[in-house]
Amino acid sequence: YNLYRKIFNKRGEVIPAGFITENKKAGWKEKLSIWIRGNFFIPDPRKYWIKPSVKFLKHFIQEQHIDVIITTGPPHSMHLIGLTLKKIFPTLPWIADFRDPWTNIDFYKDLNLTTWADAKHHSLERKVIGSADVVTVVSEGMRKEFEQKHPKQIKVIPNGFDHQDVKNEMQVLDSCFTISHIGTMNAARNPVVLWSALKELCDENKIKKSDLKIQLIGQIDFSVLESVEKFGLTDCLEKTAYLTHDKAIQKQQTSQVLLLIINRTANANAILTGKFFEYLAANRPLIGVGPVDGDAAAVLKQTKAGKIIDYEDVEGMKELVFSYYKLYKENALTLKTSSVESFSRKNLTKELSHLIHQLTSHA
Repeated sequence: YNLYRKIFNKRGEVIPAGFITENKKAGWKEKLSIWIRGNFFIPDPRKYWIKPSVKFLKHFIQEQHIDVIITTGPPHSMHLIGLTLKKIFPTLPWIADFRDPWTNIDFYKDLNLTTWADAKHHSLERKVIGSADVVTVVSEGMRKEFEQKHPKQIKVIPNGFDHQDVKNEMQVLDSCFTISHIGTMNAARNPVVLWSALKELCDENKIKKSDLKIQLIGQIDFSVLESVEKFGLTDCLEKTAYLTHDKAIQKQQTSQVLLLIINRTANANAILTGKFFEYLAANRPLIGVGPVDGDAAAVLKQTKAGKIIDYEDVEGMKELVFSYYKLYKENALTLKTSSVESFSRKNLTKELSHLIHQLTSHA
């Protein structure tokens, strides 16, 4: 990363995640850096943590009488630390926890991998999944995908929310009809169906444009801003590059509606982000854009926190947005959720604790 900053003269800057760019065309330096990152830094730029970590942990595990190893990724270099330690301590139980897929992650194709590098990624992934005593994943879709790679045991433990982060203090809601998205919005998350629906609702005078505010908080790809402008919504846009976590949580709780976007990629059905569960804890209505039969849609149905609309369903989006807007005008846009507490980190940690107990009691 220091080399990357030096090449691009970006000393001290944070490198954007998820292939976000504010420029329409990536320059040759940017393209080359992505190619080098994908083909030489396998599985990721944290690969240089592996050897020193193993050297340290080899002694630490023996001295501290460690009962179980848990590696969590990405970065998947963490799993290679676990894989190496498993060879050194074959009887020590190992849980490989995947918060995101490896070779099926949405930006994998953007790494421009050579045939050799692609084969290397897949080979390492198979070794990790096949060697771990238990593989944990965050969604049912990921479980189905990973089962095809023959893990010894697999369990779903989703992302969740921390009560200390989302203290349920009374918040004054925004006076405008705010639709807020918190987090990175890359090209694969551009909710064109929402922009189209909002334009039509405003043109039909069903929504007053003066009431509408679109809050985008985080890194935004240029293609998203182009779409907002194309649909005549730039005047309604409020863009904030960065907020601290506590301020972001507050924005979630004061927004009239929260916008959830599932990447329009091959693994869309299995995506359940950590932010999604913070959204649930904020207790504000959700508008989702993504597969209607995916894992996120199932959780929204279970919790009664909102609805997922298909990427192409403009009429369905208009109906949902207008229903929320009417309630907003009546000062009645509230939410009665169900089963949200099951996704608290306290309850999810109980599941992990039970899994660790099972492994160590048989060790």
